[in-house]
Parts: sequence; C-alpha cells; structure tokens
Amino acid sequence: MAEGFNERLFGTDGIRGVAGVFPLDESTVERIGRSLAENLKRDLGHDPALIIGRDTRESGPRLEEWLARGAVAAGARVESAGVITTPGVAFLARTIPFDAGVVISASHNPYRDNGIKVFSRSGKKISDEMEARIERDVARSSRPDAPSGSPGEMAGEGSDLEFCSTLPLHREQYISYLVGDVSGGLSLGGMRLALDCANGAASFIAPEIFKRLGAEVEVICASPDGQNINENCGSLHTEGLRSLVVEGKFDLGIAFDGDADRALFIDERGDLVDGDHTLLVLADHMKLLGVLGEDTVVSTVMGNLGLELALRERGIKMVRAQVGDRFVLEELIALNAKLGGEQSGHIIFPDISLAGDGLITAIELLRVVRDSGRTLGELAASLTKFPQVLVNVRVPSKPPLERLSVVMDLIEKIEREMEGRGRLLVRYSGTENLARVMIEGEDFNEIQRHAALLARTIKESIESLAV
Repeated sequence: MAEGFNERLFGTDGIRGVAGVFPLDESTVERIGRSLAENLKRDLGHDPALIIGRDTRESGPRLEEWLARGAVAAGARVESAGVITTPGVAFLARTIPFDAGVVISASHNPYRDNGIKVFSRSGKKISDEMEARIERDVARSSRPDAPSGSPGEMAGEGSDLEFCSTLPLHREQYISYLVGDVSGGLSLGGMRLALDCANGAASFIAPEIFKRLGAEVEVICASPDGQNINENCGSLHTEGLRSLVVEGKFDLGIAFDGDADRALFIDERGDLVDGDHTLLVLADHMKLLGVLGEDTVVSTVMGNLGLELALRERGIKMVRAQVGDRFVLEELIALNAKLGGEQSGHIIFPDISLAGDGLITAIELLRVVRDSGRTLGELAASLTKFPQVLVNVRVPSKPPLERLSVVMDLIEKIEREMEGRGRLLVRYSGTENLARVMIEGEDFNEIQRHAALLARTIKESIESLAV
C-alpha cells in the first residue's frame, strides 16, 4: 500500500489512523521503526536507544511490538515503559536519557484509532525534517525489506511488552518527578478532588500523584478494557464528572484525555473550566510572582477573544499560534515566553516540560487555588467569554480552501457582516478528515446561523469535487 505513496504521514500530532490499516499496518509500522532508528544512527553516530510507551487501546501492544521489531532490526536498543502518558514518555526520553521516545496513542480519538508520536531526547517532538526523512523511507518501500544493520536489543519478550522488567521503574520515575520536582512541596491536604481518567493512560498514574500530595481523591473511568478509552468520559465528555463534583461536594474535578497530555477542570459549582480559563488564571498568578516571561501568553487561533481582551487589561500580550501544541511551543521558545496552550486543555510550561502535560497543568492550577485561598470557580470567573460556535464537518478529502470559490466568497461575506464584532476561522483537522468551522461574536444566534451555513457549503463544495 505504500507504493506510490506521496502524502504526508505526520499530521500536527504524529501519525494517526485506524489500527491495522495503512499507515498503521504491520509492515508500515515496522518500516517506521526501522527508519527512525536508521536516521537517528546516522545523526548520532551510534546505535540509538529508544523508549516506547502506549495508552490503553487494545491495539497498543501489537503496534508497539511491530515498531520495536523494526527499530531493533536497525540496531536500536528498545525499552518499553508499558502504559504511560504521552508526556511521561517525553520526560523519560530527556532524563534517562534515551535518544528518542515513542508513544503509541491516538490521544482523544476512539479506541479503533491509534497513532505514533516521536519525541527527541530534548523532550520535544522530532523535527519536520526528521518526519520528512521517515516519510521518504516509507514511500520508497512497497514491501518490507530485509532487516538492515546489526541486530539490537529489546527489553521484554512476546507480543505484550507490559511485563518488561523496567516497567515499574519508569512509571515510578515519572510519578516521583511530578510529586517531587514539579510540585515543589505543594500540599493538597484537606482538598477533595474528583478525577476522570478517560479509561486511559492516566488511570495508573493520576490517582497516585494526588494522593501522595495529600488530597482526598475519588476516581471514575480508570478501568480500561482496551475499548473504553475516551468512551463517554474524559475531557471530551465531562457530564459524569460534573455530576460527581456537585453531588459529592468536591473542591474541583480534573478530566484527562486518553494519553493525559491535556486536562480540563470542573469547578465546585459544576461549571467547565477550559484551557482559556486555565491560561488566564495561571497568567494572573505568574505575573503576580514576576515569572511570566515577557508578560506574554501564547494561545492559538482558536483562543477566545474574551481571553485576549482579559489579558490585555492586565498588561499581558496574547500571541496566537497555529492549532497544535508543537506550534505553541515554537512561539514560546521564539518569544522566551513561559506559558502557552490551547482551549482544549493542552498547556505548556517550557521551563518545566516541552510537552503539554495534563498532570503538570493540574498541579500548577491547584497551586494557584491553594496560594490564592480562592475556589476554582472564583478564579475562573475573571474570564468573560464571547459566544463561540465550533462545527466539525466530516469531509471525504481536504482540498485547499482557496480552491473552493463558493466557500471563500461566503467567508468574505460573513467577515464583512461581523467586522469588529467577532472572528471566523476555517481549518482542516491535522489528525482526521474534518473541516472545522469556528465563529465567535456577540450574538450567539447570529454566529450559529453563519456556522451552519458555512459548514453546509464546505461539505457540498468538497463533495462536488469528487463527482
């Protein structure tokens, strides 16, 4: 299936697809592992060491074995961290250190999907240039080649690497780092927290962390069975957590996604506290302490206009990056800023980690709640959001929007009507065949009408290209 392949494998968040189907079929995943190891060896001048972790999808062990097999054939030494969060792998890659960390995960997607994310030993996602090299290697291969290079070593045996002897150590290293170095002595004694672990990677880590920090913890959706990851739970479905927080009179709730690189929160009243709220609360606190680098926060084009105005009132500049944590990180580094993130709950503290980490986000937000003596609801109330409508349009392909003249004309018309009173954004998902329409403005009914019309026009225009 790779023969004639000329499209990008890597999207904004690694390689994503249906497990077992190209590019996540056995031979292609093997080739990806082999290419990664060969390219690292070429750059480093020695056989590389890789750490692989995964979330709780039933396809994870199989994909991990395929990728490890390819890497080992190219001379790599491979260790498994078993089930661990995506930022946990980034942490291990930069601290043990390994030459790269690989995560088998599709984040917030349904269980049938899976993906491959690769971190360099700096803890950042690998460069565009390295991704392009791997894509070229896959495109050149129409069938599996004979293994090249000297055989490497692989920790663990069999199709399920869960029983790798280093597994408890890797997970404990990450937990100890969060409880020790990141928390900096933070005590949550007397606090009552509700956690929704999305039946994902946080299931085995988050409860332990917050208990060690002294909180009373109640956990839901922490019993993964391989198919229930993100299913009516986690950061995409917070209804169950909201009910638990209100009925159980918890101080707040924390909802993770499948690989725990993002976190959303529920305040004591049951209201959602998203990434925009979180950025404002954290920015306020960091500015007060004098540690908000350049008095700048990096958000994305999806960040609510209300956040931008609230930050401006506080003398804080908001810079908008493209959607995707890698683009947020690029802006943070370029600007020497210390806080950035996305509405979805990906928050990055570059002085702590170069990867978005839902557990670090939760620790830092809880620190503000503790230090301020205020409830999360009181802190989050400082943000007044503009009404925003987001519509996801399932599309058969993703042609450049500029080719869709009817769509471009409608976008121009809507922007003229809303001039000075709102924003419009149309983009394709980097991980799915979706067009995303976002409109925000003062009048909810107006923007809802605009979004519905634009979504319908996009779908009809793209479908007409295939006729």
